Amino acid sequence: MAQPLMPHATASWLVDNTSLSFDQIAEFCGLHILEVQAIADDTAATKLTGRDPVRAHELTMDEIEKGQKDPNYVLKMLKGPEQVRRTKGPRYTPVSKRQDKPDGIAWILRNHPEISDGAIGKLIGTTRTTIAAIRDRSHWNIANIVPKDPVTLGLTSQRELDAIVAKAAKAAGIEAQVDTRLEGDREALIEQLRAERQAATRDAEAAGEDAPAAPVEHTAETLFRSSSNN
Repeated sequence: MAQPLMPHATASWLVDNTSLSFDQIAEFCGLHILEVQAIADDTAATKLTGRDPVRAHELTMDEIEKGQKDPNYVLKMLKGPEQVRRTKGPRYTPVSKRQDKPDGIAWILRNHPEISDGAIGKLIGTTRTTIAAIRDRSHWNIANIVPKDPVTLGLTSQRELDAIVAKAAKAAGIEAQVDTRLEGDREALIEQLRAERQAATRDAEAAGEDAPAAPVEHTAETLFRSSSNN
């Protein structure tokens, strides 16, 4: 499925300017839902400047309205000019992030030893030599390398990491772990909000007023953040 040219910036704009669900935004932008949640909660490593997909001719307002009316609707991207993509060479990493690469590599080596050096190199944008040096602890800066999640560091996306872990696990004949963080609390909060909205709707109808139309996903995440702070 085609994805926006700048998925994180596009997701930020959709979170701020629409009532689409996080699932819809994640699917359209090719991101993991936790990445969208982090953007909405302003917990992403870098504050993003939103990119309007309508002005970029990647999405129409009709599509957005369809998605806002039906939370199960999958947004369809406009077919525009073919985007220029890198097909060879290592992944480009901003200069500000390059110092974090060793930490991300160390995290993958510790938590997912089944992933090949070639796959790590493509995911992080590094060389086999660097990976081998970190593995055998001969890296020049090994004393200062601390394993950290490469997604948190902004070196890759959760979806890309999950895909490479699943592929490596399948090749190694082991069962890949499924990321279920926040799912229980999130679903419970959504159910709580849905019940509150239904009650508010009944009260509004009884009073002859219009029912509120606040977006479910966004308010659920606000509730989650509030409950976490408590």
